[in-house]
Amino acid sequence: MRIAIIGTGLIGGSLSLTLRAKGLATYVTGVEQNESHAKRALELGLVDEIASLAAAVQQSDLIVLAIPINAAEAMLPGILDQVDKQVVMDVGSTKKVICEAVANHPKRGRFVATHPMWGTEYSGPDAAVKTAFADKATVICSKEESDADAVELVESIYQALGMHLLYMKADDHDVHVAYVSHISHITSFALANTVLEKEREEDAIFELASGGFESTVRLAKSNPAMWVPIFMQNRDNVLDVLNEHIAQLRKFKACLEKENYDYLQELIEHANGIRRILK
Repeated sequence: MRIAIIGTGLIGGSLSLTLRAKGLATYVTGVEQNESHAKRALELGLVDEIASLAAAVQQSDLIVLAIPINAAEAMLPGILDQVDKQVVMDVGSTKKVICEAVANHPKRGRFVATHPMWGTEYSGPDAAVKTAFADKATVICSKEESDADAVELVESIYQALGMHLLYMKADDHDVHVAYVSHISHITSFALANTVLEKEREEDAIFELASGGFESTVRLAKSNPAMWVPIFMQNRDNVLDVLNEHIAQLRKFKACLEKENYDYLQELIEHANGIRRILK
């Protein structure tokens, strides 16, 4: 199978590495606007060549959009204009807007909206990992709007990567990821800013930061070029979860202000209930 990877960073690069390692990609064409990323993708063997978008689409069986979601949304209609039997898939963190962007496109069926639930705080070709997706979930959204053969191809790829499949409507997906993914990043960004504002001694942050702090704040290293568009597109859902999160923080603040340590214990014990889900 000949594959075009549009965006040779963390997700696109990891996808290419893994498919090549499993012998599922006979030839990978990269499309990359960042010249240094394009050069590095070739050096690392993530792609066989860097080509124009038009050339990549014409010579590939599968086109993967692995760029920030605002760019993917803008690019997708033009890609669908060029396809015949090829399949196009995206890997973005929001689904409603991109699905709406091509809802009335005559070749909408060739597009499969997906979200592999894996990522790290790193970006660029050097962040690519060969075994990235194993044992993780991937969401296929609004599959009834895609052609059956297109969905079947995408399903087979993700299954070959060792992922298990979930199916959701695009709207439902965006609600759920606001709670389990997007709020985690906002919290991490805010915590990093809090520490940087209050703790002026960088050596103290480095030396005293325990595993708990480091694991909580690691997402603050994530690429803003990717996350600002995510927050923009999922604004209403993110605001909803953010309001709830702020309300919970206020409960902890009130407990300390009023020295209500019994209620503080109740709050922590209730939070411990997450063990039933995340074992």
